[in-house]
Amino acid sequence: MRVGAERLFEGGTVLCDGAMGTMLYACGVFIDRCYDELNLTQPEMVRSVHQQYLQAGAEVIETNTFGANRFRLKRFGLSEKVKEINRAGAAIARQCVDAVGEKRGTPAFVAGAVGPLGLGLETTGESHPEEVHAAYAEQIEALAEGGVDLLLLETMMSVAEAEQALLAARQSAPHLKVAVLFTVGEDGECLDGASVEAAARRMEALGADAVGCNCSTGPTIVLRAVERMKAVTALPIVAMPNAGTPRSVEGRHIYLTSPEYMGSFARKFVRAGARWVGGCCGTTPEHIRAMRSALRAMAAQDAGEAPVTVASAGAGGAGGARTRQAGSDGAVEPRPLRERSSIGASIASGRFVTMVEIVPPKGIDCSKELAGAALLASFGVDAINVPDSPRASARMSAQSLCLQIQQKVGIETLLHFTCRDRNVLGIQSELLGTASLGLKNILCLTGDPPKMGNYPEATAVFDVDAIGLVKIVNDLNLGLDIGHNPIGGSTGFTIAVAANPGVYDIDREVRRFARKVEEGAEYAITQPVFDLKLLEAFLRRIESFRVPVIAGIWPLTSLRNAEFMKNDLRVSMPNEILERMAAAPDKDAAMAEGVAIARQMLESVRSEVQGVQVSAPFGRYALTIQVLGLGKEGA
Repeated sequence: MRVGAERLFEGGTVLCDGAMGTMLYACGVFIDRCYDELNLTQPEMVRSVHQQYLQAGAEVIETNTFGANRFRLKRFGLSEKVKEINRAGAAIARQCVDAVGEKRGTPAFVAGAVGPLGLGLETTGESHPEEVHAAYAEQIEALAEGGVDLLLLETMMSVAEAEQALLAARQSAPHLKVAVLFTVGEDGECLDGASVEAAARRMEALGADAVGCNCSTGPTIVLRAVERMKAVTALPIVAMPNAGTPRSVEGRHIYLTSPEYMGSFARKFVRAGARWVGGCCGTTPEHIRAMRSALRAMAAQDAGEAPVTVASAGAGGAGGARTRQAGSDGAVEPRPLRERSSIGASIASGRFVTMVEIVPPKGIDCSKELAGAALLASFGVDAINVPDSPRASARMSAQSLCLQIQQKVGIETLLHFTCRDRNVLGIQSELLGTASLGLKNILCLTGDPPKMGNYPEATAVFDVDAIGLVKIVNDLNLGLDIGHNPIGGSTGFTIAVAANPGVYDIDREVRRFARKVEEGAEYAITQPVFDLKLLEAFLRRIESFRVPVIAGIWPLTSLRNAEFMKNDLRVSMPNEILERMAAAPDKDAAMAEGVAIARQMLESVRSEVQGVQVSAPFGRYALTIQVLGLGKEGA
């Protein structure tokens, strides 16, 4: 083991590299090729991948030897080249870390990557222990001869096989420290059915120097495994997840988890007790660079304070986890989502939710809006969604209308809350008042700038945006104000956020959505959907950090209305819909066609989302009833 490698196991956070196979695949290497053989046939390609990870900030890189054991190599007719391939893999990585160490002045280290033998759960471990042990010993001896600093026994699917791999490492390379990483299923257990706690305890008993979890179905599953392992062992914990679950896109397997989202999980892993973080399948140097930035920012923010994790009570535990620092006395655990409101109960249970948007009036008379809410309630709509001065127009406060609807009609409301008009003190003050009045559902929005409205000279505040607002609301749910001082109890809000599948810069939208989920968002409501392909693509992009999604539905009333949505509001509007609206012979026919289109949209998205929010154009509430299929009233 190289001098200095001991520190990797003694304290501080260690950043590892990401996927090797993903990068080689991106270079054009076919999936059915033996990637380990590239150490011999295309060493420059392997060297380039190592260099990219080191440039991204990785302190530990893994050799390109995950499958370089005699059983896996036999499939390619290479079983006699075990030692040659492993020595070459170690040598390539060794050259890279030595070069970067001289350049940046801090050492990097080589981990010999050792994966499972690929024999299947039923034929490894206890069934053929001598054969399994010998195969691992052969590979590990070659890696040690090649000059690795430590060993990473990764993606272990059974405790029995991991035992043989660890025993082989202790026998064949007793001078090297060894980390043992398991992969887990969606249930959070090892693939042989053993609990992650049992796996961690067994590896510690056999002399492992670190334990952890890699691969799996993404960072959320790995985070839970890390938390459970940390509770039963004092060994350093390693977290190296896949970038979510791959999706097939035009015949290629693509991982859609963004670097920013992986960066957010790097912080969560460390908060949960992990000492090493990195990536597995689907992660790239960009993911590692984002993780490095996140860890540096966290270290600067913490300034040496010990972290304590506080998880927000999302739907089924899937909501965004937030953290607080030790010393934030007075933090409380919010009630489960299902107990906070009727909407929360529906979201948590998986029931399909129906909402209708009612815009506040421009004056003081809200009788029409109350009558509309009563009509909708009588047909079984679940909740009324109330915007906060949409398009920066001066209207009755959304809080006032929500309160009157709940008190006078008896149907629950979802309050839109924007950052446009309030500084952080005003935001906190209004949210505390809102909670005390019994309004429990908040949609966190940045808000339209004043220049869009009828008072363009009005001053915008925007102390925070929607992401910052989610953080404030989540802290209040934890019983903490913006200074992390206790407020005496949880505000008990359900936390919704907006999403726009049709926005031009969809990458930015996905990044921001991931941040919202990270800060505590529990469900989302989309902008009006007319192009189903965009919605489906967006849902695929957010799959690894998805919360329940409610789709926005807008019944068009005329061709002019459709053109306004497309050209003024920049809503994606397929030409087919414009043609259908244009073909309507009169006003009534156009309105009927708009309802028909909206109903088709609703039925098309029903299986993909957990509810719909239907807008009532120009206050035509009866149209929404038709769209929802609850009645036949005309507009």
